[in-house]
This record gives sequence, structure tokens and C-alpha cells, in this order.
Amino acid sequence: MGSIKNKKSALVADYDAQVTALAAGRFKDPFSFLGAHSTQSGIEIRVYLPAALQVELLIDGQAVSALRYKHSDLFIAELSSMPSSIYQCQVSYESNNIIFYDEYSFSSTLDEQAMYLFNEGSLEHTYAHLGAKFMTQQGVEGVRFCVWAPNAASVSVIGEFNFWQANRHFMRFHPASGVWELFIPGLCADMCYKFAITTLSGEVLDKADPFAFKMQQAPGTASILQYKPTPIKLSEKAIINRQQRNHIDAAISIYEVHLGSWQRAEHNRYLNYGELADKLVSYVTDMGFTHLQLMPISEYPFDGSWGYQPVGLFAPTSRFGDYNSFKYFVEQCHKANIGILLDWVPGHFPSDPHGLHRFDGTHLYEHADMRQGFHPDWNTYIYNYDRPEVKSFLISNAMYWLSQFGIDGLRVDAVASMLYLDYSRKEGEWVANCYGGRENLGAIECLKQVNMRSYKNNPGIMMVAEESTAWPGVTQSVEHNGLGFGYKWNMGWMNDSLHYMQEDPLFRKYHHHEMTFSMVYAFSENYILPLSHDEVVHGKGSLLNKMPGDDWQKFANLRAYYAFMWAHPGKKLLFMGGEIAQRKEWGHDHSIDWHLLEHQSHQGIQDTVKRLNHVYQAHPALYELDSCATGFSWIDNDNSQQSVFSFIRYAKSADDFMVIVANFTPTAYQHFTLGVPATGSYKVILNTDESCFFGSGINVTDEPNQLIHSINQPSHGFEHSITLHMGGLTTVYLQKVNDE
Repeated sequence: MGSIKNKKSALVADYDAQVTALAAGRFKDPFSFLGAHSTQSGIEIRVYLPAALQVELLIDGQAVSALRYKHSDLFIAELSSMPSSIYQCQVSYESNNIIFYDEYSFSSTLDEQAMYLFNEGSLEHTYAHLGAKFMTQQGVEGVRFCVWAPNAASVSVIGEFNFWQANRHFMRFHPASGVWELFIPGLCADMCYKFAITTLSGEVLDKADPFAFKMQQAPGTASILQYKPTPIKLSEKAIINRQQRNHIDAAISIYEVHLGSWQRAEHNRYLNYGELADKLVSYVTDMGFTHLQLMPISEYPFDGSWGYQPVGLFAPTSRFGDYNSFKYFVEQCHKANIGILLDWVPGHFPSDPHGLHRFDGTHLYEHADMRQGFHPDWNTYIYNYDRPEVKSFLISNAMYWLSQFGIDGLRVDAVASMLYLDYSRKEGEWVANCYGGRENLGAIECLKQVNMRSYKNNPGIMMVAEESTAWPGVTQSVEHNGLGFGYKWNMGWMNDSLHYMQEDPLFRKYHHHEMTFSMVYAFSENYILPLSHDEVVHGKGSLLNKMPGDDWQKFANLRAYYAFMWAHPGKKLLFMGGEIAQRKEWGHDHSIDWHLLEHQSHQGIQDTVKRLNHVYQAHPALYELDSCATGFSWIDNDNSQQSVFSFIRYAKSADDFMVIVANFTPTAYQHFTLGVPATGSYKVILNTDESCFFGSGINVTDEPNQLIHSINQPSHGFEHSITLHMGGLTTVYLQKVNDE
């Protein structure tokens, strides 16, 4: 290298400085130095190859030696003219010789228009531009890596293909967008990689790819190269089916599942997506549920978070298989006409070192002010919804799950924590918005954008909000100043009704309003009635053990409660295990207790839920007018002394209605009189006290064919009435039938 040094004596100091930066793994503008460059004395090609012994460049069919600069890992080849095409490096190492294309001979392919939209906060398919993408560039196959880290001093791609060296694959910085980019030829799928990000203070952070389609399971933290996923293409018929099953006037009964603990295989092994596609989809179909809702499946390191602390938002968790395996699972749901919803977590993210926190050494994805950027409840970080690029990240993540897999919708977790700046904070622990209010304006706008774009691009989906406050217009359209969701969980109904059911029947008369109050606001939003996983964890006990009384009464209470729920206005959601009356509260590290079905009492609960689902779907009066006041009318909402509730559910056709009576005391009633809106015969459709459900077997009527005939005796404000028998802790459904 002496000759090169002599020729460049005026530039030796500069070369030395560049070599020092390269060796340290801190180089912001590698293309300004590495690759082919014109100099005063001709053309130089510079390559930096740690541990290389000898280097030759294969240029336009000829081999040109590259000489080592001093004792560094920089090699320089001198040419008389610029190469007419990309060139290869032939490198000798101590143990092998390899040939590869020089990464710094490729031009940039970053889509500047897409980056403009990304920086604007409106790029719906950011995942198609950032991350690691297999592609062909200038006739060569490889992977283009792109990552947003605007405040980094230097970014390198590290992985098993370069022995995790931060001074091998320095990325090109695009100041306008804050994105770093590099094309690396010759890589293969399933290779692990990360980004080595050098901060302005000199700290080096090893970060997983926020847009990776696959990630290692804990304790591994790397991203994994995957070929471009092939999306599920829905047929026109499939889209129509999706529109019909998610419509506001459809029967919607949702089974909420944690995939890791619904059922386990031998030796407590997880079922994979293929096994779940067979067993779970068949079970959901047999039970009569219309939809399956999965707790979060975006890759997450900690099992105990149940998926609510995700690190890889674009990667289906590899606990159960890869992208294509999950795709197969979704396709099997579609074939069975089962709607599939995913739990989506845009409200916070964990502090794992390889995750989004301090991604480029600054508070990039989260607010810098802890009063805005940290969740004291969950020890997690809050997205900075005011930053346009974060908005693009979240919008595109919603689009990814909806468009790539053709799912039915997203259940958005913890919406209340996003809407309020003072959520779970004391005075002085939060920062007001620019108007002095407590509303998180950035989060509100982000949610609106997610919902508008989701519905526009994916016809027939349903976006569901877990929102626990009285925020107005959650399911109103954005055009009418709403948040734009399709449905909202009715947390008020859940809290009130469960509190009522936990009371001893002797004292329920003093809490009668807890079962009737929900009708004051039942039609203010499009509601789903949830009995979710949140009600059976953290010491709350199982649904069965919330019920008072001896063992028989617990089961009777639960059957009556489920039937009341299925008749109440609003779509239905039940967490796994509730349908078999799980005795202990849910634990994520083992299967639910399927052996309980050996007992008639537990089998009776499962049969009740199955019957409820089938009755529900067969009778439009129970679902068509869920969000309309004309679909509901009380018969008697004031019978607190007997703790009996009676009401009518109407279909769109007023002649099609169902009468519901629920007795929430152990007292059985003979010849109970009830006003009805029309004369004629009423058929018993459901009686939760039937012996086949483990009930006492009291018949609702002595008449054959389970018919009750009305009489011209006024009652409850109606001109006609019926009499029936009711067992204790029982709910009964009656339908008006044609006399002939």
C-alpha cells in the first residue's frame, strides 16, 4: 500500500479518519467513501472487509487486485475508468474464499414519493417500503433493508451473514425522510438480522426490525428474513359473506381465545396453526359461534403479557408457526364461514431493549415527557400519536392484518387509555392538550384515520373498540364527529350485570336496577356484550365461582345469566372456558380444563351455550334490531321483589317477536302471569331449567308441544296474558307462533 499512500499523501489524514470511523462501526455516509469514486489521479474502488486477507475485484470480466490500505481492513483498487456495470469482490479469508457483489455498487431504490407520505402520516402500506424486502436490483437478487432512525449517527445491518459485525454493512442515510437504506445481495430466507444503531452520544443499540414479518421467540431477539408474503385474495363471494356476517343487523356471537392455552398437545406443547385450524375451527363451528377473536398474536417476548406487550407488530407469533401457517388458519376460518377478529394493541409497547423504546437513541416512537409517554399501570411506553411517522406506522399495521389476511376486523385494545391524557394519572402527573383539555388529540385523530382507511379499503369488516368510559360517538362515523368504530364493548352492562349476579339472590331485589340500567343507554352505540378474559384473571375467579349458592345453584345462575345475556340487545362475546363453566380462573400456561365435561353439570353449561347460539341465529328478533330502540320493550322491569325480568325482542317485522322471562331467585313459580302484546299461542323455545342442561326439569307449560295459549286477561299494560311455570334461577324464551 505504500504506492497508494504516496499518491494520496495529501489525503492520508482523511483516509485515516475514515478508516477509524469504519473500524468503530460509526459511519453515516458510506456511499461517499466506499464503492467507486473519481479522484484527481483516476478512479478508485474502496471496499472495507474486516478479516479479509486478499481482495480482487471482478470488473467487466477482468480481475483487478485491491491493495490493503496501511494495516487496516480497507482495500483500494485503482482503475483508469468507471466500471460500466456492478462488480464483484473475490475475497480470501483464513478459512475460505467467497465471491459476492459489492453492496456499495448499487444505487438507491427508495421510493421518495412513498417516503413523503410516510413523513406526512398517511402511508397506508409502510410495510411494503420499510423493513427487509427480497428484491432484484440491477439484475441481482438480494434484500433491501430500510429503517426509520432520523436521529442516529450511524446505522448498520448486522446478522448471521456478517457475523453480527457492525462495521460491515453500513447503511445509506436519506436526510429528507430520516430513513436508512442498503441493498445486500445473496441473502437467503430465515437468516437472522438486526440493526446496529449508533446514537449521537456514541451508544450502540441493537434493534429488531419494526417491520419484520418474522421474529425469533424469546430468549432470541432477532428479526428473521422472509420472502414477500402472499396475501389472501378474497373472492367477491367471500367479501359478500364478510359483509353479511359483520353487519349491524346480523347475529354475532364471538368466541374469544388465547391460542396458547385453549388446548395443549402432549407434554404441554402448543398446538400449531395447522392443528388449531383443524380443532379450534371445528369446535367453534359446532358450538354455533359466528366469530373467533384471537388475543394478540403479534410477536411478543413475554408469555405472561398474553400478547398485550408486542414487539413485532407485523410478525404473527412463531409460537404456533410461521406466516404461511397462520394464513392457512385464517383460510380455514373463511371456509367455515367463521369471522376472525384480532386483538390489536396500538396503545402502548414494552421496554424490551430490542424494541421501539429509544429506537435511535431518542424518544422516537414514544413521547419524551414521561407524563405523556409512559404508562404507570403497565410499565410500558405510549406512542407519540402527534408524530406523523408513528401515525403511518400504526395505520399501516392495521392495514397489514386486514389486507394481507382478509380478516373480519380488529378489536382495538385499551381505547380509553389512548383517548385521555390523564388516564390512570393523578393531578400533576399529566400534560393538558393545546386547548387545556384532557383529550389526547393526536390519538383521537390516529384512531379516526385507522377506522376510516380500514373501512374504505376493506369492505365489510368490523372495527371494535374496547372503550370503558362514556366517550360520545365511539361508533359514530368520523363524518359525524365520531371515532368511526363499528362496535364498542358494553363495559357498563358487563360490570353491572356481573355485580348483580354475584349478590345473594336474597339481596338481589336491592340491586334490581343493575340489570335494567343498561337499557337507558343500550342504543347510544353499537354494542357488544363482553364476558372476556379480563373477568377471569388477577384473582377475580371464574364466572362459575362468581355465582352464589351451592354447586347446583351456581350452575343454574350461570345458565340463566347466559340466556339473559343472549337475549339482551347487543352482540355477544364469551371467553374460552366460560362455555364449560371453568372452575378456576384462567391461566395462560396450561389448557382449559376440558376434563370437566365428564360431569353432567359442566356438559349442561356447554349444551346451554350451544343451544343459545343456535336459537340466537335462528330467530331474527334476537339480533336484527340490536341497535334500535324499536327492537326492545319491557314487559316488567320493576319486579324487584321476585327478581324477575321480562321483556320483548322484536325483529324488523313487528309480528316476529320473542318474549323473555328471567327469574333470578331460587324460588320456583307456578302459574306465573305475564302480559303479552298479541293473542295466540306461544311456543317454548328455550328453558335453562331443562334436565338436559342439569336443571330441575320444571316444564314451562302443561300443554303438549310446549305451547302456551294466551287469554283475554289484561296484565302489565297489555290486553292479553299468559301463565307459565318457572323453575328457580331460570331464563325462558317464548315465541309467538301461528295458531294453525
